[in-house]
Amino acid sequence: MVEKSRTEHSVRNTTAAMVSKIVAVLMGFATRVVFTHTLSESYVGVNGLFSDLLNVLALSELGVGTAITYALYRPIAEGDTEKQKSLMQLYCFFYRIVAGIVLVAGLAVIPFMDLLIKNQPDIDHLILIYLMYLANSVLSYLLIYKKTLIDAHQLSYLGEVYQMTAILIQDVFQIILLLTTHNFILFLVVYMICTVGNNVAISRKANQLYPYLKDKNIQPLPKEEKKGIFKNIRAMLMHKIGDVVVNNTDNLLLSSIVGIISVGCYSNYYLIIGSIHQLMSQVFRGITASVGNLGVTENPERVKRIFESSFFVGQWLYGFAAICLCELLNPFVEVSFGEQYVFPMSVVVILCANFLITGMRQATLVFRDSLGLFWFDRYKSLASALLNLMISILLARQYGTAGVFGGTIISTILTSFWVEPWILYRHSLKAKVRMYFIRYAMYISVIGIAWGLTHMICVSFHGTPWQLIGKRLIPCIFVPNVIFLICYFRTSEFGFLWQKAKGIWNQWRGGRRG
Repeated sequence: MVEKSRTEHSVRNTTAAMVSKIVAVLMGFATRVVFTHTLSESYVGVNGLFSDLLNVLALSELGVGTAITYALYRPIAEGDTEKQKSLMQLYCFFYRIVAGIVLVAGLAVIPFMDLLIKNQPDIDHLILIYLMYLANSVLSYLLIYKKTLIDAHQLSYLGEVYQMTAILIQDVFQIILLLTTHNFILFLVVYMICTVGNNVAISRKANQLYPYLKDKNIQPLPKEEKKGIFKNIRAMLMHKIGDVVVNNTDNLLLSSIVGIISVGCYSNYYLIIGSIHQLMSQVFRGITASVGNLGVTENPERVKRIFESSFFVGQWLYGFAAICLCELLNPFVEVSFGEQYVFPMSVVVILCANFLITGMRQATLVFRDSLGLFWFDRYKSLASALLNLMISILLARQYGTAGVFGGTIISTILTSFWVEPWILYRHSLKAKVRMYFIRYAMYISVIGIAWGLTHMICVSFHGTPWQLIGKRLIPCIFVPNVIFLICYFRTSEFGFLWQKAKGIWNQWRGGRRG
């Protein structure tokens, strides 16, 4: 019964997350197209730069969310509402501090704006624009912390519905304002209003589902439990610093070394690649709380089997997506944003390789965080961040844009690629990590073969960007998936997932008949 419940929660959460993300991707893309055609390249670059800058400042969140979510899994499984109340009170306290830190740190950046932007563009009210981005970031920490409790109860689909509604409203109004006024300030006003509205709506829903959140009689956490949470927060701070440096400093390096126009080009590619990554990652986000429940109720062998199946799903999804992106990105960017925004193919290959490597880590990261293993590889993130900065800066001076992204790949391979699975297998799955790397090598080999065959077909086509998209789409969809199916349909992971899928299908049909 417990397993059935976890499966149903995972399917519902994943489905809602996928639908929500598809809507967000489509609306975000439409907004971006209008944005690039109604405002100058400088506005496109500033938008990407300020977004990344505030992601860097957000490292003050310290990973509190991940640590508190992990701490909630056991009291939720045991029905301990008093412990949940105590944890949420601590969470609220942390997030109010974080909001203040982000505000102060954000204001402190203003005097150094000239250093961050090479060849500063002629944009009116640049500081006001930055302050609006900062205000939106600060506001995002207020009330939204209650969504964590909903997610930990395996009901994350509710938050996805609210977020999808907010995104629809936001993007529709932003498109209308851009087309009618070309005013970037009004564009940001809508952004801020929708952020606050979404936070208020999800907070009210949490209060409705869990009335005890409004109780005033809350017992403080025992000293030992607080000590454990603070320990996890320290570990997550190191992870947060590493992740931010590796993933959110590319625009800062491009702006300071290459120029703001390059940031604008990358922002368009990042919109597409990042959107696909977010869409794919919803598969794993939907199972996060279920993995947390699994970890406190099942034995390591069962957890290992679920992990290997999740890893298998991840390599299939991200392998297929990487191949499609590599073959379709440039004609798609040219059609959508203009030829001036197109990167050389060498840069596109590096971006897609980074996308694949990052994607194949998702299963490991979800299990690491849901099982509370972030303390053991805390130094890995700092090492990865330091390597990424040094290598990216060195390569950027010689290879420009390609060097920035090449440094990210190299630093990831030297650290996260092997440390994360080693920690997971050693401290939770209680098995040798050798089989993980054997599987990884097999998966990469199959993806490489599928990629090579698909590319051979795609480069034989010629025509306009629209024609290239149309001609390449069919081989991109069918060639990789046919090869994957031929290679994997006899594997235990494929069989396990096939049986799960049939069970869910039969339950759904039975429910409809009933």
